[in-house]
Amino acid sequence: MPSTEPTTQIDHRYGDAEAVPTPWSTAQEHLAAAEVAWLSTVRPDGRPHVTPLLTVWLDGALHICTGEVEQKARNIAANPHVVLTTGTNALHGGLDLSVEGRAERVTDPERLQVLADAWEKKYGSEWHFEVRDGGFEGGHALALVFRIEPATVFGFGKGPYSQTRWCFPDS
Repeated sequence: MPSTEPTTQIDHRYGDAEAVPTPWSTAQEHLAAAEVAWLSTVRPDGRPHVTPLLTVWLDGALHICTGEVEQKARNIAANPHVVLTTGTNALHGGLDLSVEGRAERVTDPERLQVLADAWEKKYGSEWHFEVRDGGFEGGHALALVFRIEPATVFGFGKGPYSQTRWCFPDS
């Protein structure tokens, strides 16, 4: 979990004159409520890879899971720096968020159980996982679990237009 609150800055070049910074607490609420996010990783040859997935916001970080042979897992193994993006596709209203951070694998069985419970609470019994072998078993292959603690987060407000940046000094 980040040890300090982020610094908050608004960039008036990219928003309405009357826009104010979005509070970090509002961004956290949106991250917790988001049902789908887009994960951007970099392939070993430098090409980008983007894919939608489910996330859980818990203890100051986003968490994802993916099969150990999937492209995103292979990309993270080669380069753990990722971006998670969520929001709406509406032009007016809402808040889009882009979270930059480093994906770190979670293997502690107790922590994995807390996360498995959080996935099921958020998404229902369809997303029930058993903890085994340092990951999640959900009826298919083993899924690796990653924690993405924010280093920098951008929030794009759309009513009024605004761009807020949150920087975490300890990340």
